[in-house]
Amino acid sequence: MDRKSWIAIILSVAGLFAWQWYVSKYYKPEVPPAASPSSPGATPATPVAAAPAAAPVSVVEQLPSMSARAESLSTNSTEFVFNNDAGGIEQVILQMHLGENHENVALNRNRSMPIGAFGFNPGEVLGGFEMTPDPTKDEVFFKRTQPDGLEISKRFSLPKGNGTQSPYVVNFEVTFTNAGTTAIQVPDFFISAGGAAPIHIHDLPMYTRFDWGHETKMSNIDVNWFSASSVPLIGIPIHGERPLYLETEPDIRWAAVTSQYFCTIVTPQSGSPTKSVWAKRFSTIKADAAPVLGIQGGLIQGGLSLAPGAREIRSFQIYSGPKEIPSLRELGPTQDQVMSFGMFGFVSEFLLWSMNNLHTLLGNYAAAIIVLTLLIKTILWPVQNKATNEMRKMAALSPKMTEMRDKFKDDPQKLNAETMKLYKEYGVNPFSGCLPMLIQIPIFFGFYSMLGTAIELRNSSFFWVNDLSQPDTIADVLGFPINILPIVMAGTMVWQMVITPKTGDAMQQRIFYFMPIIFLVFCYNYASGLALYWTTQNIFSIVQLYLTRNKPLPTLEKKSVIAKRSASEAKKKSKNRHSP
Repeated sequence: MDRKSWIAIILSVAGLFAWQWYVSKYYKPEVPPAASPSSPGATPATPVAAAPAAAPVSVVEQLPSMSARAESLSTNSTEFVFNNDAGGIEQVILQMHLGENHENVALNRNRSMPIGAFGFNPGEVLGGFEMTPDPTKDEVFFKRTQPDGLEISKRFSLPKGNGTQSPYVVNFEVTFTNAGTTAIQVPDFFISAGGAAPIHIHDLPMYTRFDWGHETKMSNIDVNWFSASSVPLIGIPIHGERPLYLETEPDIRWAAVTSQYFCTIVTPQSGSPTKSVWAKRFSTIKADAAPVLGIQGGLIQGGLSLAPGAREIRSFQIYSGPKEIPSLRELGPTQDQVMSFGMFGFVSEFLLWSMNNLHTLLGNYAAAIIVLTLLIKTILWPVQNKATNEMRKMAALSPKMTEMRDKFKDDPQKLNAETMKLYKEYGVNPFSGCLPMLIQIPIFFGFYSMLGTAIELRNSSFFWVNDLSQPDTIADVLGFPINILPIVMAGTMVWQMVITPKTGDAMQQRIFYFMPIIFLVFCYNYASGLALYWTTQNIFSIVQLYLTRNKPLPTLEKKSVIAKRSASEAKKKSKNRHSP
């Protein structure tokens, strides 16, 4: 390659790594500020009274904080830990899933806003609830009485069968009772979905999101939506820091806080009108003192009027557990959209279904990915084989192409016209070699989306890989992780390109050599299962190329010659059939 080409390659590689550095800096959490009553997730000393003085209102007063107390309800795989005062689920311990340090994953841990908490201003939780557990009925009951006679009670209960059918689901009711002698106006209030933060140090921040469903669609933001934004590298501001996300739609069906592999979804049941959704960002500090950004949010319900002695119940269903499609689809028709498979969702679902079925047969997810890849490549063998043959034809045509470039080097339009004429004369399709790559693109992104949220891969091992859902880091050199599978993947891509028949001009060939670099940067800190898939398909393609490369180059003949020979042969056969 000439000097300009080398400079272009070096600048491109430097740009890719600079982009990785920029993204890591952009996603780097801020040091959390000291908690204050107005900070997201803090329990205020005095909640806001929310109604005009002229109308009958309930002035919601904060009762004194109560001593810490916890009770639990457990299913066969989940423990829901409740607390008094704020009156909700303090954390959800998933006994079938391990996090860092081989401890059980705990959702909503270390949050001041429990799941199912109640309040009138987003992020400000109403306290003073007294807790009464009833283990015989698998229920926990909370109650708070206002000075004006408004009673607010909350009841959490496991589904029938002690949650064996739906181990991650809790039924939830909020009851408003007017025990006074005058009418009470209850303002709009929110029900909290709790908070979500990365479970593992390598969990990607873009998966720490607030999702919500309206009609048949899903909208969402990730944790960096709240950050101030500017044009990359230039620094021109786009918007400042955002303290609150608030959206209103006429048909809100659910709201969720999600991390990469887990979620908490609150679904209003019939008779519980939802007006809006809200979300805020919070900071928490892990055991190693590293700050982590999370997201919290909830549903805003419409207020209500209560005559003396009247009562109204609002019902909800809470799901807090892994992102498993079968479990999510039991909640409703759209909750499975928290998987966020993207535009190739149908491909991701098929790949996930296939991988799980192969795992049932093989007992190992790495083996399932390898076998699934081999099946896909086998199905695509005829397409790849035809593309390889076409590339070999292009390679045989290279001398003529070189001669033509020299002849028309000063007339690009004439060169293009003569090139297309040459392709047509010899029956060569210059785009046929791209077909296998075009088919692989939706499969690659289907795998990318699926492996990014497939809970099945967590803690699945493969030789030196401890967790297929995480990078396969074996060491750190000067703070830079050494991940083996992406490096092997890039190496096999280079190997495949070296033995692939050369087509096109020199510049096109150089562009193709950027592909391993792009894929290496793209996959380096992603789930190692993706690099395992791409490495396997590269090795299969290399074997396929070796099986075809030793065949003699095809003989190039003009289509007119082939047509004449075919007509002559057909005429000869016809004559032989009619001869006595």
